[in-house]
Amino acid sequence: MVEAMNTPQTVVLVPGLMCDAEVWQHQAATLSAHYAVLVPDHGLSDTLGAMAERILDTAPRQFALAGHSMGGRVALEVIARAPERVTRLALLDTGYKALAKGAAGEQEKAGRYRLLQIAERDGMLAMASEWSRGMVWKPRLADQVLMNAINAMIARATPAQFAAQIRALLNRPDRTDLPQSIRVPTLVLCGSDDSWSPLARHEDMAKLISGSQLVAVPECGHMSTMERPEAVTAALGNWLRAETLR
Repeated sequence: MVEAMNTPQTVVLVPGLMCDAEVWQHQAATLSAHYAVLVPDHGLSDTLGAMAERILDTAPRQFALAGHSMGGRVALEVIARAPERVTRLALLDTGYKALAKGAAGEQEKAGRYRLLQIAERDGMLAMASEWSRGMVWKPRLADQVLMNAINAMIARATPAQFAAQIRALLNRPDRTDLPQSIRVPTLVLCGSDDSWSPLARHEDMAKLISGSQLVAVPECGHMSTMERPEAVTAALGNWLRAETLR
């Protein structure tokens, strides 16, 4: 079928770990004035590949793709499977390498399963209240509106979803060779104070992706789309409008 000339471009905004459409609320509301915006639900998928396949099954023939945190890793899995369908790519507060070997990997695994134990024993809100404290720029911890929004979003998920997504992340594929093959306009964005997915990792990623643009959002941690929504939305708007990013 030939698409109508006036059909708006579709933008798929992929949430990260234990996030739903709320994590993209400002971006979706603003961009929907000019684009068709889709925010996928990962369901109980327990691999990044299965999450990517869900997107490919429901998205139109071609679309712009942005992923935050785990959603960025899912976006890379979409690119790995169907690069011809993605017109442009945005990777926010994310990464592309497999679980580290040795002590570092075991530490990540233990930390994730400790949080799952809290969720199963005390509930998702209790887990969220602990986990989210390391996800935002420290001075924003006193911002109750922000923290309540993040915690309420996470609490809407279930321990079963959390367990599935933990399995997906711990078994994430190594996509070290993928960034160099990306040939679409690409935005690489990170909160400058992101302690979970640090800026240095994004600087390295941007160097690997030909023609990409790196944006560091000041005074911002891992939850960039909610911490600094206006800055992130502006960067995404520039990304969608630009023919190239350099």
